[in-house]
Amino acid sequence: MSDRVTLPEDRDRELRTITDGFFEREVYLSRNETAAFLRDLADQLEADTSITVAGSDWEIPFEYRDPIEVEIEFTKQRERELEIELEFSEDSGGKGLSIR
Repeated sequence: MSDRVTLPEDRDRELRTITDGFFEREVYLSRNETAAFLRDLADQLEADTSITVAGSDWEIPFEYRDPIEVEIEFTKQRERELEIELEFSEDSGGKGLSIR
């Protein structure tokens, strides 16, 4: 199984690998595309602590550690909105304990 989870976009552009700096992308997917993306992500989370999220011209390889932060936010201002955010922290190679 590959660790690559690809967003369904146009796939004809040159690929750029993001490993530092700041990158943000919003993608609008159909209900079926979203479900397929989340299934692929869930399968990869169960398989390993390494994922690569990718669009048509970018990819972000990422090694993460447990736990994964899940944030649920609901608001009703002009319209009702539900936000579900997953936050992965970089695997630092240890458990935060060292001897010096």
